[in-house]
Amino acid sequence: MLRWHHAARFRHDDAGHRPGALTPCIPGGRPGAWSFALSTQRTIMNDHRRLGRELGIFDTDPLIGSGLPCWLPAGAAVRKAVEDYVYELERRNGYQHVNSPVLGKRELYERSGHWAHYAEDMFPPMRVGGEEFVLRPSLCPHHALIYRSRQRSRRDLPLRLAELGGMYRSELSGVLGGLTRVRAIQLNDGHVFCAPDQAAAEVSAALDLIEAAHAQLGIRAARYRLSLRGEGDKFVDDPGMWARSEEILREVLKERGRAFDEERGEGAFYGPKIDIQIADPAGREATLSTVQVDYFQPERFDLRYTGGERPVMVHRSVIGGIERLVAHLIEVHGGAFPAWLAPVQAVVLPLSDTERPAAEALLRRCVAAGLRAELAPADRGSLGARIRAHRLVPYQLVVGPREAAGGGASVRRRDGSQAGDVPVERLMEDSRPSFEI
Repeated sequence: MLRWHHAARFRHDDAGHRPGALTPCIPGGRPGAWSFALSTQRTIMNDHRRLGRELGIFDTDPLIGSGLPCWLPAGAAVRKAVEDYVYELERRNGYQHVNSPVLGKRELYERSGHWAHYAEDMFPPMRVGGEEFVLRPSLCPHHALIYRSRQRSRRDLPLRLAELGGMYRSELSGVLGGLTRVRAIQLNDGHVFCAPDQAAAEVSAALDLIEAAHAQLGIRAARYRLSLRGEGDKFVDDPGMWARSEEILREVLKERGRAFDEERGEGAFYGPKIDIQIADPAGREATLSTVQVDYFQPERFDLRYTGGERPVMVHRSVIGGIERLVAHLIEVHGGAFPAWLAPVQAVVLPLSDTERPAAEALLRRCVAAGLRAELAPADRGSLGARIRAHRLVPYQLVVGPREAAGGGASVRRRDGSQAGDVPVERLMEDSRPSFEI
């Protein structure tokens, strides 16, 4: 029998429990029971639905609707940090960023093939002035039309376009859950239009970006999956096209030395894809990042470059949907995000009210330097209590009489180690992500 008792503590106690912690009590102490209990506790404690609300990351309201989360201030800060990082990573690697509308005419999705193969996952059309508009289920058709908006030559290729854009899926309420399965998705999407002989190199370059981003975010892939065509009319019926795309993806994975599984029926309706799978603490898998080779959309939209040649379209998402990514980050890090990603990067802690003016001045310097910082004044409790209350904050800046006189602070790291007197500018440098590939 496994029982739980409630540990009511503020944010964390000295053993690292969060409020409402479920602490295992195991009668008899059978072999393996304690390990199982601790594993179960970690799964419960790090469930993003629970921890996300506790940390003020997101919330949902039935008046808005299921699968439509609101980002609270802490969550918006994490999301903005991720978005800025990926934008800069893409920019440094040859991507041009675009923006496109979340609506499109029904004819757009008939042309792209989504209406024939994906309509059951789309919201119904909205009739406006004799025309039907649809909330888009993907960004691909818009990017194809951006490519088509001007004449292209071979010298323009590869053309790398990227966007963080909204897309919408008509998910059944029974499969919705927290941030992992939602109806409104902010997708990090990108499309590379390239010559056929450039496709393999662009797939490999996309995997470079994905693996660099995962390392920076602290994500470990559960496995790589080569997702192939299945049976039935869900998939475009062109065996030759599928074979060409599959071979490119398969060879790139082999050349990179990546072990992978092949699974039928998991491909996109228009082509195969490399899916990078992640797992939550309970071992449940989900797809985060993808790379796809597509010959179908360029044909449907009659995309060409000088000489009448048709480009290949490489779809790639470095981090997938922001919602699923943040859910995974919450569970991976237990709320203790890397310094560059933390919603609050530094907290200023005056020893007493006497040091408050100096602490407020330091806070202003931190904010001006670009740090996400806040003040925890002495009237919120003892220094020890305030440190425990902000245990997830990477840097705790303690201001005593000596520090107040010198205009600085004694820096304490989240792990309890002391960094001493560190300039604010140095903290800012230490709180930036790396863009190395």
